[in-house]
Amino acid sequence: NKGYDVISNYGTWAKERQIERTPLAHGATSVYSNCGSSSHGANPFLILAENTATEDFGEAVGMALAYSGNHRMTADLGKYDVVNMSGGIAPDNFRWNLGAGESFSTPELVMSFSANGLNALSQNFHKIVKNRVCRGAYRDARRPVLLNLWEACSFTFTEETVKSAADICAELGVELLVIDDGWFGQRNTDHCSLGDWYVNKKKLPGGVKRLAEKVEALGMRFGIWVEPEMVNADSDLYRAHPDWAVRIDDRPHAEGRNQLLLDLTRADVCDYLIDAMAAVFASGPISYVKWDMNRNFSDIYSHGLAAARQGEFLYRYQQGLYRVMSTLAQRFPHILFEGCASGGNRFDLGMLTFGPQAWCSDDTDPIERLTIQGNLSYLYPQSTFGAHV
Repeated sequence: NKGYDVISNYGTWAKERQIERTPLAHGATSVYSNCGSSSHGANPFLILAENTATEDFGEAVGMALAYSGNHRMTADLGKYDVVNMSGGIAPDNFRWNLGAGESFSTPELVMSFSANGLNALSQNFHKIVKNRVCRGAYRDARRPVLLNLWEACSFTFTEETVKSAADICAELGVELLVIDDGWFGQRNTDHCSLGDWYVNKKKLPGGVKRLAEKVEALGMRFGIWVEPEMVNADSDLYRAHPDWAVRIDDRPHAEGRNQLLLDLTRADVCDYLIDAMAAVFASGPISYVKWDMNRNFSDIYSHGLAAARQGEFLYRYQQGLYRVMSTLAQRFPHILFEGCASGGNRFDLGMLTFGPQAWCSDDTDPIERLTIQGNLSYLYPQSTFGAHV
């Protein structure tokens, strides 16, 4: 024990990645998530630094978990002044039944050491993330200047209003125009149609294809928003498959943002999402996908798991998500996937393996973003930051 400080983050929606530096005291100092994602409040990384360490001086050890679910990262000072660091799946509500001859692979933990301060530690992580975590055609490419139409028109757009906006965007030098929530099903509010991934012909009579071709004719690329992991009770999908939703029988729905989780522990649900998303992504010249997720996990129960295996739900969900995203990323290598979860609720190394950038926060105030993005840069390179201008 050299007299260490623990550097971690705390925060909440629209105030993610606030850095906290405290002396390591006897006992355990932990940051953790139990909301089903890596969380707004406790990104899965931890730094142990000499208390005299600065940006350019002193020793520091950092660790980051390549996982998008519940986690716990801990620094522990024992009674004999021995220091331990650990990180992995949060033990809360986690159980895995391992049979004879079976194996279980934990998420990878990425670690680095610097003898030359926090800045050198950040540079180490930036190289690791950029060259060994991120992948695909966009990993080393300059990202396009993007305009998302959500703030301009919410759910109310039509093909004509998007075309009018596209004319202005082309003059401004925008390179990628994105339509957000509301292009599918009967989606005119956030109370319905999640899960119904077919185009709303009243808004887009020519489908995604005609709109995307109009945008491309102006010299821009076209992008689209999806939230595949969710379902509304008022949807064709839920009416056809109520057992696909994560909910406990004989209890009222516990909804977040008027929606339920789909049960990605089930192979049939994952197969549906792969097929549904592939049909959307192949329906026109789509160059960008904003992959959103807008609620925390609750009422955790799977109709596809035996009672003795319900404790496996959270981990199996992440594996189902990774299967869906890996399949789609391989099938559509030309698409730039940007992760999003109510802002920065799932900004982690796990998600960055499928898309080389993520939405940092729903807070787009430029001054407050300086803090959020500056603190993200302890671990993540700037190329992974999604930001609206």
